[in-house]
Amino acid sequence: MDHFPVFMAVAGRRIVLSGGGEAALAKLRLILKTTAHVTVVAADPAAEICRWAAERRLRLISRAMEPGDAMCAVLFYAANEDAREDARVAALAHRDGARVNIVDNLADSQFITPAIVDRDPVVVAIGTEGAAPVLARRIKRDLEERLPASLGLLARIGKTFRAAADVLPMGVKRRDFWGAFYDKIGPQSVEYGGESAVLPALEALLDDTLHAADKKGHVDLVGAGPGDPDLLTLKARKALDVADVVIHDRLVSREILDLARREAVMIDAGKEGFGTSMAQDDIDDLIVAHARRGAHVVRLKAGDPTVFGRLDEEIDALDAAGISWRIVPGITAASAAVASIGQSLTKSGRNSSVRFMTGHDTKGFADHDWKMLARPGEVAAIYMGKRAARFIQGRLLMHGADPATPVTVIENASRPDQRVLATTLAQLEPTLTEAGLTGPALTFLGLAPRDAVTASHDMNIEEFA
Repeated sequence: MDHFPVFMAVAGRRIVLSGGGEAALAKLRLILKTTAHVTVVAADPAAEICRWAAERRLRLISRAMEPGDAMCAVLFYAANEDAREDARVAALAHRDGARVNIVDNLADSQFITPAIVDRDPVVVAIGTEGAAPVLARRIKRDLEERLPASLGLLARIGKTFRAAADVLPMGVKRRDFWGAFYDKIGPQSVEYGGESAVLPALEALLDDTLHAADKKGHVDLVGAGPGDPDLLTLKARKALDVADVVIHDRLVSREILDLARREAVMIDAGKEGFGTSMAQDDIDDLIVAHARRGAHVVRLKAGDPTVFGRLDEEIDALDAAGISWRIVPGITAASAAVASIGQSLTKSGRNSSVRFMTGHDTKGFADHDWKMLARPGEVAAIYMGKRAARFIQGRLLMHGADPATPVTVIENASRPDQRVLATTLAQLEPTLTEAGLTGPALTFLGLAPRDAVTASHDMNIEEFA
């Protein structure tokens, strides 16, 4: 971000605007919604500005701007629709110590004004850093349609009730109370009883919450997908939005972790093949401990939790502790990776089955039915196969596999830094060693990138004979 979004305190402080035409009017219609002291400096102000001055909604200085006019102003707008005059008044405002915005001049502005959805005191600010104002307006329109008009009323009443709600313990119970009010009880009371019904409904909800039994913890075992946040399921997004604790794998991308509730406790429980890892028993204990304290825990696993995710051990630990759980499946790396090379995992006349296999397990390199895998036309998706590549290559060649069998390795599948290595079984090593892959990689035995994909300039595909 080049602009850090903040809400500026302007109540009782000065906002000064230079200009009297259409650009000035557009800014003033927004500025006048605040409780700031607004001053307009304009030699030829529009009739509407004069009317606002007569109504004492702003102070009008009917001349060109002079030094000192922006003194003590927290914000200043140059809206003269004349580049030379805007530059002149901006320089004066800078000397007076104000933060300056020049309308339609992003480069010389110290701040920008976002598109705003106003449900006072709820304010949604939408910015595109000046790149796409039309898009910002479209988002504003969508939010205007989705956010009920009563939202501001509920927020104002909720604000007055915060001290009373402080009798609830911090954490899940208090958050559930406010969630029930804003999601259900509040809107229903306004709809059926009007404003006067909201406070009694809020008091009844507080009483019910105080006397309700403590909420038990719960665990969602969530698949984060291959890394692209657009491939995250809606159910996974919702789980992250309500999580108190997120216990995640090393391979979960930062873009997906950023979608979690900001107040959530984030715990890295990463594992790395043949490297530093948190023991599975320790992960199980960690999940159970947080859930026992009443937390909504999201156990976030790269790809799909049911594929090489040690899922059964975690479920067994939860069952033994009497903790409820739910599986939220994700897109597994094989599906994303094979899509990126324009192929399918099965094909009529080629293979009627596909194997998902791992290059190593808890005991070291994993053994498989190499004789079956060495047959022509077989397709396998090999997870965690980088360090086991020479072992896999040797076993397959030893059991009669064709050295020319296509092999494709996809690093960081679905991510912007995705890398594709197209090679053969005979060249799998030294190809992998020479490529120096550092990210998670998935190996396809028996598949090569489709010709149309190989020819694309958008794909980072390296071919090895």
